[in-house]
Amino acid sequence: MDFAPSPRAADLTARVAGFMASEITPIEPAYRRDLAEARRTGDPWTPLPVLAALKQKARDEGLWNLFLPQEHAGEYAERFGTDGGEGLTNVDYAPLAEQMGRSAIAPLVFNCNAPDTGNMEVLLRYGSDEQRREWLEPLLDGRIRSAFTMTEPEVASSDATNMEATCVVDGDQIVVNGRKWWSTGVGNTECRILVFMGVTDPDADRHRRHSMVLVPMDTPGVKVERLLDTMGLYDEPLGHGEVSFTDVRVPISNVISGPGEGFAIAQGRLGPGRIHHCMRLVGLAELALELACRRGLERTAFGKPLVDLGGNRERIAEARIAIDQARLLVLHAAWKLDHGGPTNALSEVSAIKVAVPAMAQRVIDMSLQLHGGGGMSDDFPLAAALVNARSLRLADGPDEVHRGTVARLELARYS
Repeated sequence: MDFAPSPRAADLTARVAGFMASEITPIEPAYRRDLAEARRTGDPWTPLPVLAALKQKARDEGLWNLFLPQEHAGEYAERFGTDGGEGLTNVDYAPLAEQMGRSAIAPLVFNCNAPDTGNMEVLLRYGSDEQRREWLEPLLDGRIRSAFTMTEPEVASSDATNMEATCVVDGDQIVVNGRKWWSTGVGNTECRILVFMGVTDPDADRHRRHSMVLVPMDTPGVKVERLLDTMGLYDEPLGHGEVSFTDVRVPISNVISGPGEGFAIAQGRLGPGRIHHCMRLVGLAELALELACRRGLERTAFGKPLVDLGGNRERIAEARIAIDQARLLVLHAAWKLDHGGPTNALSEVSAIKVAVPAMAQRVIDMSLQLHGGGGMSDDFPLAAALVNARSLRLADGPDEVHRGTVARLELARYS
């Protein structure tokens, strides 16, 4: 088991890090100020012009759609700007995701942000030629954005079989009804397509009841009821929305892979996505530790540097140990996913979803404490980072569900 990146991945990681250092990190304070001003003037959902300029620079340098998986990239990598015209394994993409995780806007700049990456992978793996032409290609081109509508407000969505929203076949159409929330991306003015998951056949096996359907945002009956804040933050310009679907009719050809395939698609979608989330969190924790070290060395209190007060050296050491442990755990899960697919890495992917957000939450909180009152403000990225880490203990399955998976698979070895 060798976690050394391939020569291509090492080159891309260095180039992504260089691009971030020269193009993204210097403008982030101004970006945060401009976004705050956009909130005050009432339009934070239209992406700021600087994002388009950065996207074009990244694309010109071949740093575009880097998430494309090795086995499915093909012509899309060549046509849509991925350096070298090839996709990457999960292990090779992991250090790129870690670099991007250091910035709130970097995934957008490289066209590697959730939920678009997951939706594009769904279309790559399961979509028809027509679906790919109509929706995948403009997503890869960066002309549109998308959202994934799965979680529901009226049921415990940690169990996907509780789903109440429906997508019922009616001749050559499929009729969609229901209400979804925490649908990331629907606030963005460039969002054009929703991937909707609902029940098609309630009498089928519990894992064959669901379908995934492509629903254009402008279809009659689709309504964004409200945008939700996450602990006071709205995550502009993407946003998380509550969306209602009332007798929404789309062609049967909009069903992905066919009726009854929704649950299987969801499992295939979430595995790589969880790797991406966790590696970005490792990068975010690295940023928080760096900021903590700089703050602890630069600031003094009671005649000493902050780093020499209150056990801060020990906290910094524990943070370094925890980050390195988490990175190795994620790389192991990525390696398992590369060598056998989602069923080969069920326990490992669930393990990282428990361990990494909790680690990031602890490290970010430590750094925020060292920054004092400033850490609570938008002057630093730490408050938003803490919300991000905490929310990912719920997104893509809560801790309890993933612990249950790990325990079930572990006990099965002895039963």
